[in-house]
Amino acid sequence: MFTVKGQIVLVTGGSKGIGRGIASAFLQAGAEVFICSRTPPQEPVSANQRQATFIQADVRDPDQAQALVNQVVEQAGRLDTLINNAGGGPPADSASASPRFTESIIRLNLLAPLLMSQVAHSVLQASNGNIINIASVSAIRSSPGTVAYGAAKAGLLNATISLAQEWGPKIRVNAVIAGLIKTEAADAHYGGPEGMARLESRLPRRRMGTPEDIAKACLYLASDGADYVSGAALEVYGGGEPPSFLTFIQEAIDLNKN
Repeated sequence: MFTVKGQIVLVTGGSKGIGRGIASAFLQAGAEVFICSRTPPQEPVSANQRQATFIQADVRDPDQAQALVNQVVEQAGRLDTLINNAGGGPPADSASASPRFTESIIRLNLLAPLLMSQVAHSVLQASNGNIINIASVSAIRSSPGTVAYGAAKAGLLNATISLAQEWGPKIRVNAVIAGLIKTEAADAHYGGPEGMARLESRLPRRRMGTPEDIAKACLYLASDGADYVSGAALEVYGGGEPPSFLTFIQEAIDLNKN
């Protein structure tokens, strides 16, 4: 019921981080996997003695996006699952961020997934395929310092339910809302090992998520077991982040004790 064996899968941004974890999991599960990014991976993405096919492409560019899908179909004959994972963006002060910076963040995190979904529409319709959009917890809570990123991911969630309505019954469209994920870039983002350890101690599961956690959700959504799941946003964040007022209350209690 939950198998993806034999599927043809395309993971954007699949050379590192969450995308690499997703690609490896699908390889392990018996899918034929294609990955893309602007630069080749430092090491091939492989699992279970099988390797993902890398195609160099910038998914923000319409011509490159179309050529990417065409190449997958030329090599594999069809496309079953598109995973729009490419995304991200550095923090920036909202009062001084340039219009060009804001536009670039929205282009990568919202417009590129919309473009990829559009150019893959006809081949996914032919295969009764599905689209999985990798969103973020920043889409459903405040995102100070990364406003454009949070707004783009919120837009991606709306696009997910809208496309699920518009493109049913042949194409399912779902999203995964990723929480705090430990990737190779996490050290710099969360203040190194000490910062991450402190952060993890305050999370409900006492750990950050991993690319493998996101991959498991994608495996489910891509499988026949999720045949009636479309327009969903699956939250993969281990119970969420504790609200800040709890910290303030505890600090006040500790202060009064002293």
